[in-house]
Amino acid sequence: MLVWLFEQVLLLDVALFGFITFRTIMAALTAMAVSLAIGPFFIRHMIERQYGQPIRDLGPDTHQLKAGTPTMGGAMILIAIVVSTLLWSDMGNRYVWTVLFVTVAFGLIGFVDDYRKLKLKDSAGLPARWKYLLQSLAALGVGVFLYASADVAANTQLFVPFFKDVAIPLGLGFIVLTYFVIVGSSNAVNLTDGLDGLAIMPAVFVATGLGIFAYATGNTVFADYLQIAYVPGVGELAIFCAALAGAGLGFLWFNTYPASVFMGDIGALAVGAALGLVAVAVRQEIVFVVMAGIFVIETLSVILQVASFKLTGKRIFRMAPIHHHFELKGWPEPKVIVRFWIIAVMLVLASLATLKIR
Repeated sequence: MLVWLFEQVLLLDVALFGFITFRTIMAALTAMAVSLAIGPFFIRHMIERQYGQPIRDLGPDTHQLKAGTPTMGGAMILIAIVVSTLLWSDMGNRYVWTVLFVTVAFGLIGFVDDYRKLKLKDSAGLPARWKYLLQSLAALGVGVFLYASADVAANTQLFVPFFKDVAIPLGLGFIVLTYFVIVGSSNAVNLTDGLDGLAIMPAVFVATGLGIFAYATGNTVFADYLQIAYVPGVGELAIFCAALAGAGLGFLWFNTYPASVFMGDIGALAVGAALGLVAVAVRQEIVFVVMAGIFVIETLSVILQVASFKLTGKRIFRMAPIHHHFELKGWPEPKVIVRFWIIAVMLVLASLATLKIR
């Protein structure tokens, strides 16, 4: 928007705005500033309205102390992301509007879920079938749009890491893949959001990693040098990823242990869906599974726990998702959080290494 304002309205040619790298840095700083600025007002507003988080009885007993902590803090993240992205990205880019749509759409689904928890005092929130239906409609709509608007072959091919010439045409299967990546990522982040700062910091790491992929994939020189697919226009998503990372860091200021505010489904569902869509846009779905490994592990722990109990009547973990397992083993909450962060950093760095190993 700022690019358009200076060039079309003020008739000024600001060459600096032409550099994605500059706008990426500014997007991160802007989003962080917005998140930090609105945080105190948001938290105070939620406290005054007594919108505190209801705690599930199935969770660890220590979590009962968190009952009443303001929630829906993900709204701060969404506001910061949208404001920063609109200011610093090219508004004529289809990828920018697509990722903003997914972020807001999944944020609204999360808002309804959180609102039901707060208003009805029901920790279950929006019924699972309705939540899944709404997520599916949004994800499938985006998948159809990206497939219909594909302008190069790389848009709908599946690229395998470590091989520079392996590109599998997906056809309509691209829509199915997009659907599973977006919905799966959204719910995986939501499952991980169970401890103070546990979900948002890995999301910041993953957003940073995807931003690097987006910049390289959208740059003909870097794409050719690294032997990765070149996708025209996708470089603008680096700005969105920077905004997400900056907003996440700003939110972490208030969400770090002991949290003054929780992210809620409004943030977790939106952040997860946005990361999934960016992974699809930059054609790195396979690498994304590794990069977002913390979210994958958390999801698999729930799946394995449920499957084991139904098939054998026994549980694999003391409690799922797996972060609760470590809590019940006696790990203090901050130790669980920081160690998961360390693993997240390692997984993102390992994923970035695939850029050169081809």
